Amino acid sequence: MTRLIRFNKPYDVLPQFTDRGSQDSPRPTLSNYIDCPGVYAAGRLDRDSEGLMLLTDDGRLQAWITDPKHKMDKTYWVQVEGIPDQDALRALSEGVELKDGKTRPAKARLMPEPPGLWVRTPPVRVRKTVPDCWVELTIGEGRNRQVRRMTAAVGHPTLRLIRYSIGAWTLDGLAQGTWEDLEPPRVPGPPKPSQKPPRRPKASLARPAKGDRSRRR
Repeated sequence: MTRLIRFNKPYDVLPQFTDRGSQDSPRPTLSNYIDCPGVYAAGRLDRDSEGLMLLTDDGRLQAWITDPKHKMDKTYWVQVEGIPDQDALRALSEGVELKDGKTRPAKARLMPEPPGLWVRTPPVRVRKTVPDCWVELTIGEGRNRQVRRMTAAVGHPTLRLIRYSIGAWTLDGLAQGTWEDLEPPRVPGPPKPSQKPPRRPKASLARPAKGDRSRRR
């Protein structure tokens, strides 16, 4: 039976089950929080980001969730330095030029601090002389560190980044560092081909021709 779970990843947790980069002082990974043999992440979330991750034990479902052609939007709560004006929000919405090309149109708006937001460890470093605010940003692509690069491009560096939703799945009701099972969706498209070996054709039951002595005894 296919399994799909959602997880609220804390800050500074690697989005994988093992840490091969620091054997002397292992960093926290998904295995510190999730004890579900056979599941793996459907998409990544940077170590210094927080929020929603989906994990599954089904390769077809994993590919469907992560494939950009399915246009599964992702919404982020972004704490930024400064207060973006309408021009900055418009640039985020229409697309900003990055080193790897212009981003696709997105949705961007100012928002209040998310209610019931957990305290981050370590806390965010803010400058007393510079205000900060929260932006809700929804994108339909997934370039490396894209949200951080987008806000920096319009003059508002990201201080804290939380992924709130992936498609229809959200963080609602899920405490930081916890996970729960979800009802897996039906992946559209033809089912996988049968794994049974092909049938062998039946032997011919036709009688030998009258003139064929090689088949007669």
